[in-house]
Amino acid sequence: MSRRNWTLFFLSGFLWGIPYLFIKIAVDPDTGLSPATVVFGRVLIGALILIPIAIKDRTIFDALRGIKYVAIYALCEMIGPWILIGTAEQSITSGMAGLLIATVPIWSTIMTSFYGDKSVWHRKRLFGMLVGFIGVFLLVGIESITGTSDPLAIGMVLLASIGYSYAVISVTRALPNVSGIAINGLAMAITALACLPLTLTQLPDHKVSVQAFGSVVALGIFSTGLAFAVFFAMVKEVGPARASLVTYLNTAFAVVLGVIILSEPLTVGIIIGLPLVLLGSYLASRKEATV
Repeated sequence: MSRRNWTLFFLSGFLWGIPYLFIKIAVDPDTGLSPATVVFGRVLIGALILIPIAIKDRTIFDALRGIKYVAIYALCEMIGPWILIGTAEQSITSGMAGLLIATVPIWSTIMTSFYGDKSVWHRKRLFGMLVGFIGVFLLVGIESITGTSDPLAIGMVLLASIGYSYAVISVTRALPNVSGIAINGLAMAITALACLPLTLTQLPDHKVSVQAFGSVVALGIFSTGLAFAVFFAMVKEVGPARASLVTYLNTAFAVVLGVIILSEPLTVGIIIGLPLVLLGSYLASRKEATV
């Protein structure tokens, strides 16, 4: 990949490495909001950022013409996964959620191959995905999957990762020349409308902390509006299968930020696992030349 592609890759990893912490704070049963309310808040903010840009450059009209595909994308990328992840993080750790979301490249590779791209099965790329997944496993820590975890919550996050994989591949195939900013801005508006009834029926009966409100705002600005703009710029240049490998980096950033901001311990798993994540992402993103 080019220097620009690597910059987009690392920026996407950072922007999508921070939401697990924000979600954990935002959906706290005692001081936070319901998962649907958190989704409503973040997509409302994201839509307010992206839709004016899409209107200004007139790309919103292309997205509106393909609204049925955008609606499917909204369901599989935002409505379903974000409610599932928010609900799951009420009973499992954010690290476990990050580990399970790291399966996205596996589902993406399988789905992409169904559409005829056999390059994803090259042994070097497969080896890279394996190395990256081992790195993620070490980053989160063996104890996170050997302890007590809710099987239903684990299933929710795995289902969300499958939704992520299908959403990006389907919308890039159906609307290949439509701006990612326009698609996501419209999808966020659709998601906000879908979540509004749940939000109104799930108003908190306790005092919501400033941290929870702040987390929703941060999710909306950084991990929704800006993150999607950056990610789709990367998808356009490197393709959905390789772009999905950013999920490995997400977990790496999530753990590193936890160490720096929350003073979490720098474990052996982090020291060994982080380089493996970076190496695995590099190998898996290399597309072999054809003769």
